Amino acid sequence: MSLGAEAAARQHRFWDMHDALYQREPPLNRSVLLEIAASLGLDMERFKRDLEDPSLRQRIDEDLEDGRRNAVTATPTIFVDGLRYDGAWEFYSMLEALQRPVGARFERTARAFANLPSSAGLVLLLATAAALMWANSPLAPAYERFVNAQFGIGPTPGVLSMSVAQWCSEGLLTIFFLILGLEIRREMTAGSLTDWRAAVAPLVAAVGGVIAPAAVYLALNPPATAAGWAVPTDSGIAFTLGILALFGSRASAGLKVFVTTYAVACDILVILILALFYPRAIHGGWLLASAGAVAVMVVFNRWRVYATWPYLAATVGLWLSLHFAGVSGAISGIAFAVLLPPRPVPKAGPLLAQAATALAELEHAEQALKHTGDERRRLEQEPVWDWASRNLSAAAERLLSPAERVEQAVAPWSTYVVLPLFALTVAGVSVVSDLDVPYAWRVLIGTALGLAIGKPIGMILATWISVRARIGVFPADAAPLAFIGAAFLCGIGDPLSFVVAEQALSSSAYAAVAKMGLLSGSTLAAALGALALTVSPAPLTDANPQPPLAV
Repeated sequence: MSLGAEAAARQHRFWDMHDALYQREPPLNRSVLLEIAASLGLDMERFKRDLEDPSLRQRIDEDLEDGRRNAVTATPTIFVDGLRYDGAWEFYSMLEALQRPVGARFERTARAFANLPSSAGLVLLLATAAALMWANSPLAPAYERFVNAQFGIGPTPGVLSMSVAQWCSEGLLTIFFLILGLEIRREMTAGSLTDWRAAVAPLVAAVGGVIAPAAVYLALNPPATAAGWAVPTDSGIAFTLGILALFGSRASAGLKVFVTTYAVACDILVILILALFYPRAIHGGWLLASAGAVAVMVVFNRWRVYATWPYLAATVGLWLSLHFAGVSGAISGIAFAVLLPPRPVPKAGPLLAQAATALAELEHAEQALKHTGDERRRLEQEPVWDWASRNLSAAAERLLSPAERVEQAVAPWSTYVVLPLFALTVAGVSVVSDLDVPYAWRVLIGTALGLAIGKPIGMILATWISVRARIGVFPADAAPLAFIGAAFLCGIGDPLSFVVAEQALSSSAYAAVAKMGLLSGSTLAAALGALALTVSPAPLTDANPQPPLAV
């Protein structure tokens, strides 16, 4: 259709061809285009030549790409002041979008900010900066009182009582791990993990990205401080993706998928490290209770229980049992994400018929009320209103699986509330550390170099080995220098690393020095990564292939 209309436009008959095409039933093939062109009296020889003109196809492809960049998914797609409008197509809803009262303006501003690729990293960066300034200002005692304030739940404060920082790192962080679990699930079903070779490379890179910084730290530290080897092993994926977004096309889509998959695997490895190497006193009975909570969720999954609340109740039980067992309850969010049942993708036809029937009945009832002339009767008071709203809600809800509904509801809270609060309560590191403590400089340098040098080298070597062994696939659209830059950006530490420092190093003086090393290493890694991406060429294309193993 597009080729025929554009070819007719060269003879100034675009709208004639447009109208004729929409009067025909699909499929519309070349013979139909020629038939319509002849009926319109077009110059057939020129029309045939124009259909074969590559520049015509290029123009259409450019229009399609422009639509994709602007999130155009259907015709019509409505934009208001440059932002796509996804509200209801009725008078008052669209009038509100145009008039923009205070509430609508606030929502529009929030949406515009959330649509910025770097918004998540920016919010996390601001929270981290606020924590650092607060902890190093004259108000530092207030910060300490805030993060260490005890908060208890239950009839007795001692039953479940933790500090604000602990609630954020183990309680609220459960939501973050829920999102991580949903990312793993999505990548396994419809993303990079569907191809096992595409999945292996970032998984192997995650192993290298954990082993290498640990090895650098251990090489520089004696047994007295060797327990901090896990401090430089985690990556701050929100910061990494936020900085990648600043480099536009240099950070290709395939590279971002690789980094995201790597980060998910890296976070899982660090959680396992915390559980295995730095556990609190383990209580076997509560571990059995944890297994029971997981078993209940498995049963719900097998029974195809699609409601969310039974899984939520079981996850609360899993969190409590893990906490009392001596393991971080935050990982219960991963179990919640993985065990939500999948649901077959619905057919569009029946849902369309259901929605159309409900709206048609509403319209019929509205017309019937007008004919009665009774202005006291209102459509929303009629029985058909409740019936139609239930059917429309059911049709809309069926479009999303339980996992997609949970992610849609929880992801903004995780990005703009949970992670900033977590960073605010754990990133308040005093920049004044006692470097006169024996081996303090070794802890500082080992942590900083582990992040800024060890992690990217480990990632790059592990990826190269997996590709050489033909068990992994390099992101095809990523320039080698851009990949190196992304590897350095993965050396930005995660706020979870501050928790690792507290748990790994028994001395508070060493923990403070390690946190200084995290800040120094993250700054150096960000600078090196940004430099590599700045001088990197444009992403690879089919027209400009390069061997990925040039790394």
